[in-house]
This record gives sequence, C-alpha cells and structure tokens, in this order.
Amino acid sequence: MTISGDLDSAAISVDQPAAALAAAAVSSHQTDPAQRRRLRWRARRGLLENDLVLTRFLDLHEETLTDAEVSGLHQLLELGDNELLDLILQRTESELPAIDVDAASILQRLRGV
Repeated sequence: MTISGDLDSAAISVDQPAAALAAAAVSSHQTDPAQRRRLRWRARRGLLENDLVLTRFLDLHEETLTDAEVSGLHQLLELGDNELLDLILQRTESELPAIDVDAASILQRLRGV
C-alpha cells in the first residue's frame, strides 16, 4: 500500500458519511417514505372521531403537504384527544391554544374534511 492510497480511501470514507448527512438534512416529508409512515402512525388517536378525521385528511392531502404544514399538523397532534376534537368541531374557538399559522391552516383544512 502507498500513502496516497491510504489518503484516497480515507477521503472516500469521510465523504460518504458527509454526503449521507447532507442528504438527510434536506430530506423532506415528500421525499422520505419513513417520515410519511411516522406521520400516519402519529395521527392515530384514541378517539374514533379524531382518528376518522385525521385518516381521511391524510388520505386526501398527504401527498401535497409541505414540511411547514406537516410541522403544523404535528403541533396539533400534541394536543389531547378531547381538545383536538373540540377545535376541529369548533366547540372551543375562543379558547384556541397558542398555535402557529401553519397549524391554524391545517386546522381549517381538517374542519373541511
């Protein structure tokens, strides 16, 4: 083995993980099937009503959701089942929790399902 051969192989082994990290950094909801599966799993709820609305919503819109919209959906999924259902059914509009614009947009779309 030559020294240059060792350096070349070292450079290749360093570049490959860096390329994988760069690809993971730009991975989005649309390009990563694992993220899409996780979103569907995360959307499963204890209340049947929430589960039906969220499943129907994802069936209709999953392929067109942007990363910002997915982030908004995750914010809504952090709420408890009853609180989420009350928001979807507009029972507690005056008590809307602090959610960002993307979550509010997703909430409006959930109400339309």
